[in-house]
Amino acid sequence: MTPEQATWFADIFNRLVAGVDQVLLGKTFVIKLAYTAFLSEGHLLLEDFPGTGKTSLARAMSQSVDGSTSRIQFTPDLLPGDITGVSIYDQSSRSFEFHQGPVFANIVLADEINRASPKTQAALLEVMEEGQVTVDGVTHIVDAPFMVIATQNPIEQAGTYRLPEAQLDRFIMKASIGYPDHASTLRILQGAGVKAHDVVIPPVVSSRIITEMGTLARTVHVDPSINDYVSRLVDASRNSDEVRLGASVRAALALVRTAKTLAAASGRHYVIPDDVKVLAEPVLAHRLVLDPEAEFEGVTASSIIGQLLLETPPPSDRQAV
Repeated sequence: MTPEQATWFADIFNRLVAGVDQVLLGKTFVIKLAYTAFLSEGHLLLEDFPGTGKTSLARAMSQSVDGSTSRIQFTPDLLPGDITGVSIYDQSSRSFEFHQGPVFANIVLADEINRASPKTQAALLEVMEEGQVTVDGVTHIVDAPFMVIATQNPIEQAGTYRLPEAQLDRFIMKASIGYPDHASTLRILQGAGVKAHDVVIPPVVSSRIITEMGTLARTVHVDPSINDYVSRLVDASRNSDEVRLGASVRAALALVRTAKTLAAASGRHYVIPDDVKVLAEPVLAHRLVLDPEAEFEGVTASSIIGQLLLETPPPSDRQAV
């Protein structure tokens, strides 16, 4: 990536964030994380309370890139075919015709993903990893760009199926929108006469440009000292006494990938340690499995990541290649 390309990337990124910021008031950082995941060709897990704007975020993002969006409400009786689509026999042509499921969209909101059975969860996580659906032996490619925004409710766990650690690892980030501050709440209440579905975000760029930006973000320069820093952070998570299962190699790759995108979004064609620090918690925290005793004592994955950042010194000089 050249400095000129980084400037172009940052300009579009900021315009995308500003557009969605009109809908999701006071949540600029979360919007930036969502677009960073999107342009890193990854998926986002939101663990949040009802009514915080998860659906509005997915809809506004799809509108800003002139793309399509769909929403899947996960329930215990949801079947894999309800997500991927099914083949239906057509009597006139005497053949089976594939009817696409809601997963064939640019941005898919998987609401309360932990309420569906593990088999149904696996159907969605497969298409997240492979970017394709196979039904009756026929492979169907999903639209590009493609992103899943999955949600979990942190307070109602009765009747849910907890996502296994191996499946949580498929999400490039985990974040929380949270409730708006006082000023943002007042702005929301002033517009109470307008339904959320009536707000339309004008497209900033086309879906094709988003795909090009994702490809361009992969060319951001990463100094060997940055890779060493990420490796030391991941190793430290595995050696922590309070962690039973540390971050995987996939987690390290995700941290570097998203750091590249965040660097480009900041107008730089190279990654700096601060990019890694900003993304360490959203990328790594949900991948850690804590020791039961530490969890009982109130230790959280976020606090462990914060401690690791304090104990792991960032690079001060570039390394010779």
